[in-house]
Amino acid sequence: MERVEFITDEIDVSAGTRTEALILNMGPQHPSTHGVLRVVLHLDGEIVVKAIPYLGYLHRGIEKLCESITYQQCIPYTDRMDYVASICNNIGFILTVEKLLGIQDEIPERAKVAEVILFELGRVESHLIGIGTNALDLGAMSAFLYCFKERERIYDILEMVCGARLTTSYPRVGGLPDDLPENFNEAIRNFLRAFPKTLAEVDKLLTRNRIWIERTKGVAYISAEDAIDLGLTGPALRGSGVPYDVRKAIPYLGYENYDFEIPIATDGDAYARYLCRLEEMRQSLRIIEQAANNLPDGPYIADLPEIVLPRKELVYTKMESLIRHFVLVYEGFKTPPGEIYHSVENPKGELGYYVVSDGSGKPYRMRVRGPSFVNLQALPKMVEGRLLADVIAAIGSIDIVLGEVDR
Repeated sequence: MERVEFITDEIDVSAGTRTEALILNMGPQHPSTHGVLRVVLHLDGEIVVKAIPYLGYLHRGIEKLCESITYQQCIPYTDRMDYVASICNNIGFILTVEKLLGIQDEIPERAKVAEVILFELGRVESHLIGIGTNALDLGAMSAFLYCFKERERIYDILEMVCGARLTTSYPRVGGLPDDLPENFNEAIRNFLRAFPKTLAEVDKLLTRNRIWIERTKGVAYISAEDAIDLGLTGPALRGSGVPYDVRKAIPYLGYENYDFEIPIATDGDAYARYLCRLEEMRQSLRIIEQAANNLPDGPYIADLPEIVLPRKELVYTKMESLIRHFVLVYEGFKTPPGEIYHSVENPKGELGYYVVSDGSGKPYRMRVRGPSFVNLQALPKMVEGRLLADVIAAIGSIDIVLGEVDR
């Protein structure tokens, strides 16, 4: 635990007065920092003069670890970055490797549509946690409970699909490892019927709540120019009036065929970012409904024997399939030498994977462009000159996950 230091600077000795500047360590154990984050605050009374985020308390070297394992084995590591939207991290990495292999056109349509549904469920799940915990930080307990109730409904769907609730590790390079369960469509329909009611309750609890407005309106302001200069993406950027969304700018998974809007707000404060997340969940429901209506039958994984594992019944009954299974698991599939970058619109912003291949079955180099890491650098500009209490609102409005910040 860091100690609190007091620094006394004599401003006007002749007048017999002096002021004390306090250096306060917020974290790394503070619950309102949304993870193991330490922010060193230079305070003049309750006014923040300077804020310095310190990272690295959760560092696990994920990028370096992925250089010593096969591409398929990297998928569980992507779960552990933004672990409140792990399915989105999975799909982003898989799309990058498929782009490196040049097999985008080989992926069955059923797998693509299913990934869109799962990706948008991950977006809703992440925004529910972002809004719920931000509200809890500022004292709104009821909204937190409503958000987490719906989050559990999404986890039930993910558990039904892949057996995991938090760290899914479900999709694979080439499609899905198993077909969607028979009652998947019914579960999605039930969610589409039930979720809007809860969303309306959260809207009623917060959007016109005087206390919530006073704690977020005009707080943690950042201009569109500063947001662009700092590389912010996601609701942190769109809350300042910049309509950038990777799904529209550089479509993937057929997002150009879906009818949805990019929610933006122009005030650039914590309240504007909240409104963006609230409306993004409504737009995600539109996308999920369109995808569910157009979910085709047919294969769920590409017919690429050099990349995709053979079916289990073939592994158990045919020697050729057993050998191929062993080689793919042990050595991994080979990728063409070169480098590739691919980004997706993660719930928190642009998530990009940069992969360098040397032609082997393992990444030669992997680098992640994480939205939480980039967005966090806006914190000093948001809070300097503001009250100490506004630091909590600012961190919650950026919506960071330290697993992805530190990696």
